[in-house]
Formats: sequence, structure tokens, C-alpha cells
Amino acid sequence: MQKIIFLDVDGTLVDYENKIPESAITAIQQARKNGHFVYMCTGRSRAEIQPELWAIGLDGLIGGNGAYLEHQGQVLLHQSLSAADSHAIVDWLEERGLEFYLESNNGLFASRGFVEKAKPVLQTYMLRKGQVAEEIEHLEVTEVLHGLVLDGELYRDDVNKISFILDTYQDHLDSKLAFPHLKAGTWGGRGETALFGDLGVTNITKDYAIDILLKHLNLSQEATIAFGDAKVDIPMLEYCAIGVAMGNGGPEILAMADVVTDDVNQDGLYKAFDKLGLL
Repeated sequence: MQKIIFLDVDGTLVDYENKIPESAITAIQQARKNGHFVYMCTGRSRAEIQPELWAIGLDGLIGGNGAYLEHQGQVLLHQSLSAADSHAIVDWLEERGLEFYLESNNGLFASRGFVEKAKPVLQTYMLRKGQVAEEIEHLEVTEVLHGLVLDGELYRDDVNKISFILDTYQDHLDSKLAFPHLKAGTWGGRGETALFGDLGVTNITKDYAIDILLKHLNLSQEATIAFGDAKVDIPMLEYCAIGVAMGNGGPEILAMADVVTDDVNQDGLYKAFDKLGLL
């Protein structure tokens, strides 16, 4: 039976140094030779997908946690913030003195002081992902956030969502009050330990985009397999017929997954593909 496979990127397809295990490349290419579809399904916007990932040979991308869907070069879905909402969020963040970046398929457009403020925050983020202090001591922001554009135009009409550094958790709570018609979230930590807030289009999830793709391909939900490592991936794993958690995943996703494989750096993707008969 032909399967359709959805791969989260960070911590699933690539490790936390943004490297792709050779075994993962082998698994994906062999699965596609066997007639299965393979898609990236990630919080990244298209501009953050480095050429090396496309070079693997993939059928497409679900980006922005479901805001964007591309199948073999054809855009099937793209729900971005309105220009009015995007401009209002920029003004609100600047008034509060919060640094941010605009996530667009054309790049990640950073506020003026973002890079300086973000470096220690992203170092904390990487430590929480299992990196050791020596490995990230000289980490550059652009090594974590690919496609970052400095000194770009911040009043835009092509923004998928906006991420901002939290000074306190109250910034997130206030963003929900300021923009009740938008989806307000956090990332980089659980609850009040979150490092970033974000604002985007409401009712957008990875499983929403998967449903649209299945209808386009005329395939059933029974054919789906999802791979992830984080809490944000749980709706995708719940929606798909088989949900696979990477061994490096958080406790919530490990507890609910149908299959738990090894860490991303321990050939976890390849081993799961093999176990599930995709190779």
C-alpha cells in the first residue's frame, strides 16, 4: 500500500546542529523509489528550508505549522497574515520594546536589535535541546534561524507569522489580549519557561494542511505516517494512522506515539522506516 510520510524537520529530519544524517537521506530516497510520498512538515517557513534538504528529493513541504502547503512545486495552500495585522503587530512589539522577526517565504525579517538580544536566548534554547555549553559558545543567530534578513522592510504583506523574544511570560498573555482574532503561541520552553511568543493566522495546524493534501492526492488517512519530536507535533501524530516519536523527543510525544524510534543522531529515522516496511 502506498504511504504518505510527514517528517518534522528540527530534531527529526535534522539534528540540533542542523545536520542531516546520511541514513535519513538513504531512507527517504529508498522509500520514494518504492512509491511512497515523503513531505517535510515543519514550523519553518519556506525561506528557512536550506537547499540541502530539497536536494534529498522530497515531494513537498508543509511549512509554518500548516500555513503553507507545496506539492511537487505546486502551492496548494498559503494563509498569511493580512498586511493590516502584520503592521499592527510590528507597531505593538516596537512599542513594548520587544525584539522579533517576521516569518515569510521570502525570508526572516529581523527587528533592528534582534540579533544581539537573540544570541543568549537561542543558546538557552539549544541547551534545552541537549547541546552542551562548549558546542554553542560561539553560536551565531544565523546558524539557528536560516534565511535571516537584517535591515529589511518590516511593514510587509507576505508574513506567515511573527515570533518575538519574551521579556516575561506576560508578554505572551498580553499578545493574546491585543490580538484576540489571531493564534497566539509560545515556543522554546513549557509554560512560563517559554523563550518566544508568536502570532499567526488562527485555526492553522499541521493536520489541517495534511487533510488538504490528502484530498488533493485522493489518498486516505489510513495511508499516513507522521514523525516528530516535540509537543507541537502531537496533533500531526494523532491525526495520522501511525505516529512515530524520535527518541530525543519530549515526554509528551513519547507517551502518546504509536512507535518510538531512536534519536535523530542514532539513525532513528532509518530504523523506523525499516521497521514500518517502507524500505
